[in-house]
Amino acid sequence: MVLQKIVCKYCDSVNVVRHGCQSGHPRYRCKDCGRTFQLTYTNKANEPGVKASIVDMALNGSGIRDTARVLGVSKNTVSSHLKRSST
Repeated sequence: MVLQKIVCKYCDSVNVVRHGCQSGHPRYRCKDCGRTFQLTYTNKANEPGVKASIVDMALNGSGIRDTARVLGVSKNTVSSHLKRSST
């Protein structure tokens, strides 16, 4: 049996416990900061860095369909995130 050391992606603590499952992927909870997270996500839009990439590509002149194709997310995800980030 292989043990994998899980590190909190918010505070880099190793004081992490399992906190159930969501969509077949295990969730973890950090005992130090109290936040929950997953190591793998079903939807690519929930992965860290995707929303920042959407804004960066929009500022560099990429269209909604081009951004959706490159990042592998839906056009609706891209447009709704751009609408929310403009306010």
